[in-house]
Amino acid sequence: MIRRHRSGGLLRSAVFTAILCAIAGSVFAADAGAGFPVTPPAPGPAPQLNVPVPTAQTLSNGLVVVSVRRAGLPLVTAQLVLRSGGEMDPANEAGLADLTANLLTKGAGGKSAPQIAAAAEALGGSLQAAAGWDESAVGITVITPKLPKALDLLATVVRHPDFAPDELKRAQAQAADDLRLALSRPIALASLAAGRAVFGDGAYGHSRTGTPASIARITRANVERLHAELYRPDNAILVLAGDITPAQAAQLAQASFGDWKNPATPLPAKPKGSTDSKLPALLLIDQHGAGQAGVVAAHAAPPRKDAGYYTGVVANAVLGGSYSARLNEEIRIKRGLSYGASSRLQPMADAGLWLAAAQTKNPSAPQVVALMRQQFAALGDGQVPAAELAARKATLVGGYGRSLETTAGLAEQVAELAVYGLPLADIGQYIAKVQAVTPKQIEAYARKHLDAKYTRVVVVGDATQFAPALRKADPKAALLEAGQLDLDSPSLQPAAAVRP
Repeated sequence: MIRRHRSGGLLRSAVFTAILCAIAGSVFAADAGAGFPVTPPAPGPAPQLNVPVPTAQTLSNGLVVVSVRRAGLPLVTAQLVLRSGGEMDPANEAGLADLTANLLTKGAGGKSAPQIAAAAEALGGSLQAAAGWDESAVGITVITPKLPKALDLLATVVRHPDFAPDELKRAQAQAADDLRLALSRPIALASLAAGRAVFGDGAYGHSRTGTPASIARITRANVERLHAELYRPDNAILVLAGDITPAQAAQLAQASFGDWKNPATPLPAKPKGSTDSKLPALLLIDQHGAGQAGVVAAHAAPPRKDAGYYTGVVANAVLGGSYSARLNEEIRIKRGLSYGASSRLQPMADAGLWLAAAQTKNPSAPQVVALMRQQFAALGDGQVPAAELAARKATLVGGYGRSLETTAGLAEQVAELAVYGLPLADIGQYIAKVQAVTPKQIEAYARKHLDAKYTRVVVVGDATQFAPALRKADPKAALLEAGQLDLDSPSLQPAAAVRP
């Protein structure tokens, strides 16, 4: 751990830094005539990762045990992952899966939240719980000798949560405060609305973390019902990554989870990830007085198991996956319209979502909208130059290698493959599959999945400064008041509230 200096040390450090900067400045000035490089060096060769193939075993109760060994350090990350997440939230109960997961560590087996935290700390770790799309997970990292007790603790919070009324009330209050703060920011509100614009009332259309109104509606009975329906061994995967063998993994899993019983009722079916939204292609939300506008462009994308997944990953890297990608190049670097513009591809079980986002001055929102649409279209209008593609692939490859450096990162990669029913050996194939993507494949992928007529754009900010120009360009655009939005409705707001 790097420790901070006391005040005297900080002063000495500042003086030393100033001296170094002065020296460096004189050196650079002297060398300026020698020809300072104006272009970055070409990407180096892809690293050769030696990733062990995970092993999967299944207990008699249906619990899948996946282990991947990394010797060298006596550490193991354990994650208990459910194949269900926010997509299972009932109507008007957005955020239920996330709230349920967060409550697991807030009291279980008769132990209070502080007692559970103390038990984890005594093992040298801390319990982390959350729900995403298609998964809910609880995890902990400990030294190998502490793993049996860590798994017992994991089993307690997953199988016997208390869901104490006071903890539920506290969690609801915290979640509501967090949501109100987040939704006061234009970019966060635009992202939430973009999900509705793409998925409508489909499984992925609502806010996965809920809304202030939906969180307030959730009762203890709702939480207990969802836990009883989904937290069961035939819907669970235990991932163990680190200093552990498959035989040890099976033995420890049996000891902590072998007597976990499935309920008599069948596992609820997953709802469909519909993309049948009734919202217009351009949605403007007036957050009166906002200092900036949040601009989000969205597209439906293929599910995680789609054969073109890696093509999509590389296409996103080209579009907005890093500082040097096209969106940031056009919006920030060339024009200074934003501090940053980026995109992400989020594939899920039954669908996927592309999101491009930037925050800008209110008057420049129309220009940013146009640039985002242009860059989405450009991916399908021509092939990515070889040098640009090599640089974007290098970013992906380097990031993937770093994600496997810790047992926690290794466990997360394995868990994703297991949750989506993909071959576990794919963990060692990522680099090869990324490198195999061609410019022609990206162009074809973009033409198929990023057609401009399906682009959905949401702009949130002081609409008086951008709505006239955008509505002139697109008379079908809808203008809504931020303060009147119904965030739990697929339409976001009753039609009568839409301003003409």
